[in-house]
Amino acid sequence: MAEESTPLAARLLGAGARGAGAVGRATGIDKAVEMAAEEAIVSAVESEAVERAIARVLQGPVVEEAVQGALDSDAVKKAILETLDSELVDEVWRRLLAGQQVQQLVERIAAAPEVRQAIASQSVGLLGDIGRQIAKLARELDNAVERVLRKIFFRRRRPLPTNRAGLVTRGAAFVIDAVIINLFFTVIAGAVTLLVTFFGGSGEGVPRGAIAVGSFAWLVVVAVYLGGFWSLAGQTPGMRFLGIRLSDRRLPPGRAFRRLIGLGLSFITFGIGFLGIVFGESRRGWDDRMAGTEVVYDERQPAPAPWSTLSVPDPTPPLQEGVAASMPSAESAAAAASPAGAAPTAASEPPKPEPQSGSAGSAAPAA
Repeated sequence: MAEESTPLAARLLGAGARGAGAVGRATGIDKAVEMAAEEAIVSAVESEAVERAIARVLQGPVVEEAVQGALDSDAVKKAILETLDSELVDEVWRRLLAGQQVQQLVERIAAAPEVRQAIASQSVGLLGDIGRQIAKLARELDNAVERVLRKIFFRRRRPLPTNRAGLVTRGAAFVIDAVIINLFFTVIAGAVTLLVTFFGGSGEGVPRGAIAVGSFAWLVVVAVYLGGFWSLAGQTPGMRFLGIRLSDRRLPPGRAFRRLIGLGLSFITFGIGFLGIVFGESRRGWDDRMAGTEVVYDERQPAPAPWSTLSVPDPTPPLQEGVAASMPSAESAAAAASPAGAAPTAASEPPKPEPQSGSAGSAAPAA
């Protein structure tokens, strides 16, 4: 019924096509046509026109929109999450971490100076932060105590702020140093007492002369501690914790000894030698005057990260850079043309806007 309803022309074309196909298969013409079509397609793809067309498509917004659409697709997100949760990723990580290259990378990173510096700074970071906060408070108390004492003794206030350390900061630094000295001396005294007891001492009472010897030894420890740090670093541990130092980074031994004498005289006179720290404009006591030193605030800043100081240079337009490099300045042109020892002429003045001929303009000297 279907063949009867089909028009005669269609049945003839279908029979002809089937007959042509059978003849082509029998004679091999269909294979030749397929090969020719394949060669034509390959030649078209390898042509420069197709390459340019593909490059234009890749550079256009079509690819970007397709990728963005794929990333925004819920199906793609679900597939990525399923991949990350799969055992395949865990196996890749296990093999990667077990590789020798990763071990070498970890060892190289651990041995980097920047990493060691960061670890060291973090280990003392809390103590440094506490010291900075205490130093800040002590500096504020320096000015407050000085204003009060100057007002009590009818002295005029300091007209301008100063970077010299005040009484509170210096006193707190000395207290810290005194604690360190006494702890060290206590350990030494305990060790000596233990040795004396071990080698036959009774350990009862204090032998004659022990107090005098102990006092002299304590004074020697104090002198060696203070003078040694002043000579080697210009500041003691207490001064470093409070953020102050001597104006000289390393004090010569002679001046350090004179400073010790001045410090002792200031204590013997019940603090009279320290009045210059409060009422003097340069905040210098007897110890500073005898040694020719000053105690100043040490502006400490936390060490930055190794890569935080890297900055990207500002890009210079190529045209301006080339013009600036090719055009000599008026000063260099005048210096090259004028004889040695000649007095400066108008060539060193800014160029005037009237004449603009030549590379140096009106600033160029006459030949």
